[in-house]
Amino acid sequence: MMTLVDAFPDQLKKAVEIAGSARILESEAAPSNVLISGLGGSGIGGSIVAEMSSQDALCPIMVNKDYFAPSFVNADTLVLICSYSGNTEETLLVMEEVISKKAQVVVISSGGKALERAKSLNLEHVVIPGGMPPRSCLGYAMVQIMNILEKKKVIPPLYLNKINDAANLLIHNKAEIIEKAKAMAALVLNRKAVIYSLGATEGVSVRLRQQLNENGKMLCWHHVIPEMNHNELVGWTVAEPDLAVIILRYSAEFFRNRKRLEVCENVFKKYTSHVQSFHASGSNHVEEVFYQIHLGDWASCFLAEAKKVDATDISIINFLKDELAKI
Repeated sequence: MMTLVDAFPDQLKKAVEIAGSARILESEAAPSNVLISGLGGSGIGGSIVAEMSSQDALCPIMVNKDYFAPSFVNADTLVLICSYSGNTEETLLVMEEVISKKAQVVVISSGGKALERAKSLNLEHVVIPGGMPPRSCLGYAMVQIMNILEKKKVIPPLYLNKINDAANLLIHNKAEIIEKAKAMAALVLNRKAVIYSLGATEGVSVRLRQQLNENGKMLCWHHVIPEMNHNELVGWTVAEPDLAVIILRYSAEFFRNRKRLEVCENVFKKYTSHVQSFHASGSNHVEEVFYQIHLGDWASCFLAEAKKVDATDISIINFLKDELAKI
């Protein structure tokens, strides 16, 4: 897994090349709405892109992580089917539903049933490299989502052309990122991690939580500001020495949210001594997002190393799939 994480910047550059050669037709106008359907490592990219582009998108973008599509899907809906393996059962069911509703379907996959179905129906599709754990291929998926949304006039061409710069940032700042990642792993080792960030960057926090779950084999939770100020903050009333708080920070924080983060950090420190803010580096929001993603990926690997667990092991998920196959 460390080898795969180390290769993430190169993956971003390769993903841009794939996007450049993908046969995605350009639309004259944006669709009425967008649905991005996918789960786990295949779905989180949709969440992050939707949040990243929320201030520029010309129509609503919804991310779906279930067996069924929302009722609004129709012929004016652009649906991105994201399944790295192409065999995710929830996503395949959604795919058939949106096809029946005559939606504008584009498939992102490395193969499997989703890609076979797309080819059989002459649906637009993008093939990404296969043979790796889905969570290690986030860059491939995110870049294709950006490219498709740009081609379909959902978002302006402001994002895809920043990917190579983001990759170079990660390469240039590798030593700094690894140092921070080791600090993050040490912070949560033998403790329960709590991840806080702004609501506008929740997808990155979810990604970190998922990586700590899958690679680090630990339970943790996340929440966002300002929402947590209206509920979870009240839970910080007694000593919690076994909790370790990770706060993900960005340069473009709304000034009132920045104050909330500062006040909350002081509150957390009253009840646990294990609190640390991790600030993103980068010249724009796209670079900062990929910086935080890469930082979290490295941290999950160092955590697995410290715990002496196999970061690639997903035997419990395979057990679940085997049980579901009996139905």
